[in-house]
Amino acid sequence: MTSISYVQGPGDTPRLGVTIGEALAETARRHPDREALVVRETGERFTYAAFDRAVDDVAAGLLALGMRRGDRIGIWSPNNAEWAILQFASARAGIILVTINPAYRTAELEYVLNDVQCRALVLARTFKSSDYVAMLDSIPPDRLPHLERRFVIGVPAESAADLPAGMTPFATIAAAATPASRTTLATLRADLQFDDPINIQFTSGTTGAPKGATLSHHNILNNGYFVGRGIGLRDGEKICIPVPLYHCFGMVMGNLAAITHGATMVYPAAGFDALATLTAVAEERCAHLYGVPTMFIAMLEHPGFEEFDLSSLRGGIMAGTSCPIEVMRRVMNRMHMPEITICYGMTETSPVSFQSATDDTPERRVATVGRIHPHLEVKVIDAEGRIVKRGERGELCTRGYSVMLGYWGNAAKTAEAIDAAGWMHTGDLGVIDEEGYCTIVGRSKDVVIRGGENIYPREVEEFLFTHPRIASVAVFGIADAKWGEVPCAWVKPNPGETLTPAEVVGFCEGRIAHYKIPRIVRIVEEFPMTVTGKIQKFIMREMMEREAGG
Repeated sequence: MTSISYVQGPGDTPRLGVTIGEALAETARRHPDREALVVRETGERFTYAAFDRAVDDVAAGLLALGMRRGDRIGIWSPNNAEWAILQFASARAGIILVTINPAYRTAELEYVLNDVQCRALVLARTFKSSDYVAMLDSIPPDRLPHLERRFVIGVPAESAADLPAGMTPFATIAAAATPASRTTLATLRADLQFDDPINIQFTSGTTGAPKGATLSHHNILNNGYFVGRGIGLRDGEKICIPVPLYHCFGMVMGNLAAITHGATMVYPAAGFDALATLTAVAEERCAHLYGVPTMFIAMLEHPGFEEFDLSSLRGGIMAGTSCPIEVMRRVMNRMHMPEITICYGMTETSPVSFQSATDDTPERRVATVGRIHPHLEVKVIDAEGRIVKRGERGELCTRGYSVMLGYWGNAAKTAEAIDAAGWMHTGDLGVIDEEGYCTIVGRSKDVVIRGGENIYPREVEEFLFTHPRIASVAVFGIADAKWGEVPCAWVKPNPGETLTPAEVVGFCEGRIAHYKIPRIVRIVEEFPMTVTGKIQKFIMREMMEREAGG
């Protein structure tokens, strides 16, 4: 056994050397009559043959409408059939899918679309309190100079006149397909390479402001495949996917795991709903269920929990943030999920690097994030870049097929994150024990993880700085029993100005995603500072947690 904190995953199972489009086509050839996708909210059900045809139609339609290999198309929507179809159609046509958080508001949407120069956007009409069509329509076209087409989900073709100028129903994409575009698609399918970029996901990663992590077919298809192997996914089983598709958890660990194993994707609702998820598991007889700890807690605490037959479950994934041991035991026992696994990773690594085994003890599953994934390497280094001994903490660095191609259009930030030897510096602090299990002990960057959603304080701070009466602001996370962490803000007004916490929160509402809005705001005259003038967020965090009762 090596004494240094370096581990590498087994390579006895070969990686998949195909594109996402071809992986789907192969599964459809093998299992044409098996269900590929079930969307509970709308009642839509697709066999693999039907799903593959729908993907072909949309891919050919996009080409007929002028989209080309390497163009970017955004999707801004909660979970639905169109989301899944576009994921695979864009991949089949070589068009790069830009996944946009449905909680984003206009400022964030505008930034994303312009940063990667999206030529088209697919968006939901509404979801909960979000009116996506109105938000997009409120942005003057001259501020989105690259955006040529806007397709709206959930609008019948005959209702196109009800949409604002420049927007058309999603159904018009497939309807636009022509014999010529289908011929072009067939040629493309033979020409696309699995190392081509195919997905951009926005993350602040380890180096500050939001950047587009660019992922290839090979990155995410293989990660989904090995995650599926990690949960013991069997041919023909169903995965209940209540987690959002815009994130790797849904689109990679869910959708791509399913299609690479001939399994069925089950979407219980557009967004997470405990009752809808329990109903979907029971009625569809799902074998696996995904979620962050808060989702599992919500299901366990649902008043009708005992009414649902969950005996079909045996495993799944819990990820996003740490899980209390008692919650893990309740999930394993009361939800019939003895084989549930824990996953760890980051968007820039496609995402999973570590995963617990289906037979690890409950203690292992909550105290660690498991062991290294196949075909990957991880080392733990000190501040000077030297590998530390087993049992010592340091920064986790990942190398292998899963490491992103880079941040879109940002070579400098890519070089900061990925060194010359190909190591992705995660910014997470970890410890690897003698048996190869990894424990995450902190973050070198102050990322706040609220119920599985990453909140990057600098991004929120920069937004708050646009308030005309704010002179300085510091955002940080404090512990929360429900969400794991919630964002807090200390705000210093301009000299002579007054400001209330309610005004700060009101400034955020409708302009940034709800989960980024500080839960607690304190108006202050000064911040605790080091002698060199750096704000000491750890002191502020300790003060706020003491006031909140620990």
